[in-house]
Amino acid sequence: MTDTARYLTPGSFIDSDSRQIIAFVDQAIEGTSDIRDAVLRLYYTIRDTVIYDPYVNFTDPANYRASGVLTRGRGFCIGKSALLAASGRVIGVPARVGYADVRNHLTSPRLYQMTKTDIFIWHSYTELYLPDRWIKATPVFDLALCKRVGLKPLEFDGKTDSLFQPFDQAGRRHMEYLKDRGAFADVPFDAIQTEFLKTYPGLMAGGGLTGDFKTEAVAQTMSPPTDNPKNPGSSASISPVCDP
Repeated sequence: MTDTARYLTPGSFIDSDSRQIIAFVDQAIEGTSDIRDAVLRLYYTIRDTVIYDPYVNFTDPANYRASGVLTRGRGFCIGKSALLAASGRVIGVPARVGYADVRNHLTSPRLYQMTKTDIFIWHSYTELYLPDRWIKATPVFDLALCKRVGLKPLEFDGKTDSLFQPFDQAGRRHMEYLKDRGAFADVPFDAIQTEFLKTYPGLMAGGGLTGDFKTEAVAQTMSPPTDNPKNPGSSASISPVCDP
């Protein structure tokens, strides 16, 4: 295989040979023959119509698999990124999934109590080969959720990397990337399970939370520094979201 050919082949989790995914892609890109336009349509369709939802069973492989997330119509970052990668492969765009450890990930009070930390390991995004280099895209937080918690929806132009912004709309520090784990041809499920079990034992033992994440979601932020030494604004906080 060439350097990019392996990123066009269906995988166990990036299952681009799934009939359901192929039908989804055909519908999303109907009417366009331009590859970049097709990728953008796929990005925004996955970002906004597949709801971001971390209230899943983190031990179930279906929640990490592209077709499983598409079937459910919702998923967390690993599954949604796998879905974009699979969709890219369907239209002949080499695609893979990348991972990083981040601080101040979107959460909820109940989810935070299960994880006991503001660090989310193995946060996922997608890398697409357009047209002669790898470009990062993160189709994770849907538009409706972003509006609710006061985050700018993450845009993607198919030309530049699109990763989470470091600040929210109020200017507070939101997402901080701590560790790059690299890119993979398929979801490294076993490696993720091993580290999730070690880092989030409570979350992994409970079979996942139930309920509506969107109504409970909050953005973990760090307030910008101030000139007041008694209020430096440097500690992490969970910012509540008011009902619209």
